[in-house]
Amino acid sequence: MKVPMLDLRGQYASLRAEMEPAVLALMESQQFVLGEPVARLERALAAYSGCRFAVGVSSGTDALLCSLMALGVGYGDEVIVPTFTFFGSAGVIARTGAKPVFVDIEPAGFNLDVEQAARAVSRRTKALMPVHLFGQMARMEAVSELAREVRLGGAVVEDACQSVGARRGGKGPGQWGTCACLSFYPSKNLSAFGDGGMILCQDEALAQRCRHLRMHGEDTRYHHSMIGGNFRLDAWQAVVLEIKLRHLDGWVARRRAHAALYDQILEGVVQTPAILPGNESVYNQYVIRAAGRDELQRFLADKGIGTAIYYPVPLHLQKCFAYLGGRAGDCPVAEQACREVLALPVYPELTEEEIRYVAECLREFYQGK
Repeated sequence: MKVPMLDLRGQYASLRAEMEPAVLALMESQQFVLGEPVARLERALAAYSGCRFAVGVSSGTDALLCSLMALGVGYGDEVIVPTFTFFGSAGVIARTGAKPVFVDIEPAGFNLDVEQAARAVSRRTKALMPVHLFGQMARMEAVSELAREVRLGGAVVEDACQSVGARRGGKGPGQWGTCACLSFYPSKNLSAFGDGGMILCQDEALAQRCRHLRMHGEDTRYHHSMIGGNFRLDAWQAVVLEIKLRHLDGWVARRRAHAALYDQILEGVVQTPAILPGNESVYNQYVIRAAGRDELQRFLADKGIGTAIYYPVPLHLQKCFAYLGGRAGDCPVAEQACREVLALPVYPELTEEEIRYVAECLREFYQGK
């Protein structure tokens, strides 16, 4: 049996009848950048997320960058970020001229260790960037309290690129921090036909700054009050995403059902994902901790099963950040996770037979040890 890590063809086949007329209508309009399709998606995602404002941008990375720029983060500033995350989380901090300050993660949930973040705060700290990794949210009540204690003015940028639709205590990304950033990369729960992103926030002035920044800082045509970038969301992607958003809750429900089945079958075999009390995960990834991870991945590949490693190297040990002086042992929980994590297929179109096959192959591997 072949079980890919991700297969979007089935999803597209189920949506083709909805998508093709909408895409053809856009082609007839010949209006491809921003416009009413993007405005409609912004309104829909703001309502879905419980936020007052949503600003469509070109990618999740650009959503983070634009947010930091809008908050005035720059040279001489520091932004606290977990070391165990996708590179873009820290890359955008460095691109503003600020310093990424890497902290460890909690063993359960893989998200920011808030106590260590508190110890990393300095007089230069301008913002906190908690990452809602693999589909579940960080301990945002603790993050929010820390921001208040150190008088950051609420500068909390939530990296929610993997967690659209997730909840903590009934509240989702954008309802806790200053803003939250989403990604619509094809591997995400809500995915575009390419790149795309969104900034969610409650503050009208911040949303307006982000709108100006995505158009090179333009206020009116060819008049610029700030230096921004080309962070616009294509209308083509907005049309696709607006249709997919209608189906998102159903897809999330299937991911949760898949995760529950994995949890049941794999109990006692490997360490399955720990969902923290108060969290509702959307399982953008289903990530286990596995002894002999690399050997297991090769074994599963031989069985026709696709897997992925998120992430093999923590950011404080990446070559490009060597100037910050990070050393092995600085963030031991994250470093251990990098040796153990393995993501299994969990996309909505998986069948029960395929999930059981993956789980049986995992049992076979460890029984042979």
